Amino acid sequence: MLTTDERYMARCLQLARNGAQEAKPNPMVGAVIVAADGRIIGEGYHVRCGEGHAEVNAFASVSAANEALLPQATIYVSLEPCAHYGKTPPCANLIVSKGVRRCVVGCIDTFAQVSGKGIEILRKAGIEVTVGVLEKECRELNRHFFTYHSKQRPYILLKWAQTANGFIDDHGKPLAISSPYTTMLVHQLRASVDAIVVGRVTDEREHPRLDVRHWSGKSPKRIVVDHRHPLSMESLYHQHIQTLLVEGGAITHQRLMAQGLWDEIRVETAPITVSSGTPAPTLPPDALLTEQHLFDNRVIRVYRRNQAS
Repeated sequence: MLTTDERYMARCLQLARNGAQEAKPNPMVGAVIVAADGRIIGEGYHVRCGEGHAEVNAFASVSAANEALLPQATIYVSLEPCAHYGKTPPCANLIVSKGVRRCVVGCIDTFAQVSGKGIEILRKAGIEVTVGVLEKECRELNRHFFTYHSKQRPYILLKWAQTANGFIDDHGKPLAISSPYTTMLVHQLRASVDAIVVGRVTDEREHPRLDVRHWSGKSPKRIVVDHRHPLSMESLYHQHIQTLLVEGGAITHQRLMAQGLWDEIRVETAPITVSSGTPAPTLPPDALLTEQHLFDNRVIRVYRRNQAS
């Protein structure tokens, strides 16, 4: 059973997800304004980068008739309100100017220009602040953003498909493993990332298009790597690539895992077998797995123990 604060924060998260495509490279954020009697009188989310943040849109949605309720209202925000001047003014200052009684924050923004400063502004203005409501869910929503800023590299997601007996091809030749449904989901995943990587062998053998033709959205930047052209995390960071999807091949995946350069792994297994082929990569030890069955195929998601969702 959710508490009252958790229920409104869950609505913030629901709103925030609407910005999945256009808010990048900014984080997804939702905001809800609740009157003293429990009625939602305003809500909004960060629609796209360069435009108003969630708090701005939430206050803008409050009707003239309800503005008198703001002094006793609570604003719920999934991410700490910003405290710096960027493309828009600080949201923490906006909240203070609106005179709300209380602010509930899902999680602290670890981005250096915020990182507690927004909460400090609110508390100094006499606003009651509660932090950490549905914190795990709020951090999970923007795990790519947090990884990029804290580790100064993209969030790295490894993905491959394999047969039931652990091969990713058929005697070195391409093999259709994904179903039409899971292929669509792969393209949905591609639409959510900034860049996609394959190894040279995979590129030369399969000529993958690496686009989003089975989903809507922008195709990610295409990157091909080999021993002469390795991945440079510093270069990707400076190109503002927050999320990197690695689709192959086995050597590329194994090298990244050996270097500890991964945050999440998705493996699809189909109920087919081949007599020989390229062995699928070996999953790292001491990881957490979740499993999902999508019709005949099985998909597992693997996380590091310290960042499981």
